[in-house]
Amino acid sequence: MKVRVKFAKEGAMKFIGHLDIMRYFQKAVKRAGLDAAFSEGYSPHMIMSFASPLGVGITSTGEYFDLELKSVYSSKEMVNKLNDTMVEGMRILSVRQVEEGKAGKAMSLVAAADYVITFREGKEPSEDWMQRIAGFTDQSCISIVKKTKKSEKEVDIRPFIYRMEEKEGSICLTLAAGSANNTKPELVMEAFCGFLGVPYDQWDFMVHRSELYADTGTEEERHLVPLEDLGEEIE
Repeated sequence: MKVRVKFAKEGAMKFIGHLDIMRYFQKAVKRAGLDAAFSEGYSPHMIMSFASPLGVGITSTGEYFDLELKSVYSSKEMVNKLNDTMVEGMRILSVRQVEEGKAGKAMSLVAAADYVITFREGKEPSEDWMQRIAGFTDQSCISIVKKTKKSEKEVDIRPFIYRMEEKEGSICLTLAAGSANNTKPELVMEAFCGFLGVPYDQWDFMVHRSELYADTGTEEERHLVPLEDLGEEIE
């Protein structure tokens, strides 16, 4: 049976990299006494896969990993057992059963993500930044230089900004995610600062990822569904 685990990563844990988070959860599953399935062969490993890895320094209340189990408890019991092993800054939010054929792998399903951008005190980009969000998103093209380890290229990120709005002094974003059109919130903020005509400094704001989505719609119409909603509670 495959289960999808939703968890939060906050506080000092935001500085822990993805590989260490993977090792942490492998040990946590063992400590919780869950009956995890292992691969076969010379070097067996726990069958576990994470959705879109979170960057270092970013907090989240919408992280996921899929885990294969040979036997299960109820969702509530598994949440409690895992939370009993968690350190400060890590919380298990839900455990749901997912069907292999219908739900797919969390990593390959990711199509979009929600982010909340909060400015540090006194670091708002301009006095009228709230009123200028609409003008920014009304642009037909938002070009930005996207850097990778091997190259740099100019891309139009406007098609990948699904939502951008101000709420209680923060910027709420829904952006394309996944392997094909992954759009980092830092890129959007860099472009927004350019639109405002102010210098961009990534240390002026904090990033929080609040949800990951699958797209169950069509090419003509998106239908974003939280990865959690593709599974069912185990009674």
